[in-house]
Amino acid sequence: MKSNGTDLCRSCVDCAVTRCDNSGSAAPYPAFCVSQALAGGETEASLEQYRADPEDLKLAQTAASVESDGYRKWPRVQETIVFAKRMGYRKIGIATCVALIRESRTLARLLRANGFEVYGVGCKAGELDKSDLDIPPEHQGPGPTACNPILQAELLAKAGTEFNLVMGLCVGHDSLFYKHSQAPATTLVVKDRVLIHNPVMALYTADGYYAHLAHLSDEEA
Repeated sequence: MKSNGTDLCRSCVDCAVTRCDNSGSAAPYPAFCVSQALAGGETEASLEQYRADPEDLKLAQTAASVESDGYRKWPRVQETIVFAKRMGYRKIGIATCVALIRESRTLARLLRANGFEVYGVGCKAGELDKSDLDIPPEHQGPGPTACNPILQAELLAKAGTEFNLVMGLCVGHDSLFYKHSQAPATTLVVKDRVLIHNPVMALYTADGYYAHLAHLSDEEA
């Protein structure tokens, strides 16, 4: 198979069998199954990582307990609160886009009502001039001030947060935050101004209204 002139290397994202998620199925694994192709002890090495690092093991165990108890019953806000409680966290950090300050205030109120200490940092804290980051003028919209996700992560670390929640940071800004966050982090809100923060809608309509996403030109990218 070819894709855009290059060989298509198939992986989990190309699978319609998901035998890995149905142990009772008799359907054969696809020939390109990533899990079945593992060799050299990768699975055992990953298991050893969980066992060797107490935090990794507790994160995995707690995530499993929240999934088991709240699957298809709890909204993600509730899952997050319960997860933080079960992990024994006391101080929660919120890395928020300033456009979602209202939502972050509501989140902080709910967290505090559940006994957590909360410290939040907006994306414009320590705001930078985009020209200082060598961002060309044509890419300085919608304004000349750049967000500072690295500083967000550093300020949350300085505040001693044990678990950080991302609230609507822009694509790429969230990447920088995750890269520099010293505490485990999860996303509560993914920003999508066009689709009311529901980016999966573009995937649900990829064969209809958003079909053009499969044909973006170099100029559009």
